[in-house]
Amino acid sequence: MKKSAFDLNFQNLSIDSKIIASLERIAQIFRVLLWEESKEFALSPIQVQVLIFVLFHSEEKRKVSYLASEFNMTKATISDAIKSLEQKQLIEKEYELHDTRSYVIHLTSKGRDIAHKTSLFTSQLQIPIEKLPDPDKGSLLSSLLDIIKHLHGAGLISTQRMCLSCRFYKAGQGKQDHYCHLLDQTLTSNELRVDCLEHQLVN
Repeated sequence: MKKSAFDLNFQNLSIDSKIIASLERIAQIFRVLLWEESKEFALSPIQVQVLIFVLFHSEEKRKVSYLASEFNMTKATISDAIKSLEQKQLIEKEYELHDTRSYVIHLTSKGRDIAHKTSLFTSQLQIPIEKLPDPDKGSLLSSLLDIIKHLHGAGLISTQRMCLSCRFYKAGQGKQDHYCHLLDQTLTSNELRVDCLEHQLVN
């Protein structure tokens, strides 16, 4: 029988379990910070996430189907969030000529302003990370990307656009060696991307 990472008798003897428990605490902080930010602007957490995503991503990603996959939610849930944002005059819909049921989401001036403000909700988390030495940051990033890659392979994360899942990426012989065929250059661990505009999923 497997031991729970939250069983303290086991956790205190297992570094793996300590890491999981630490990630769970950080996840709690994300939820709290996002909830606090959403309350300030009378929005739901998913509405805030949609605004931030639309602010920083290209038009082909600003559609209901993509957003549903991005946030692991149903199209109906995302559509409800978008309907509410439209009523609050934070977004506008641009319907596509070839399919009037499909539309691209654009931020209004008011929506862009709120999106910029709410996108800073993780600022307290950045403070201790910024204090880490660069080698530690690179090692931490590489480890987190490996975890994300496994979770994506297990079907628990439906959409991600990081280097490790990109067809342009090639791992080197050494653990710290990475290569991007699109940029035609070697990358350090610190240069690996979690969300890349040019990402193309490995077939």
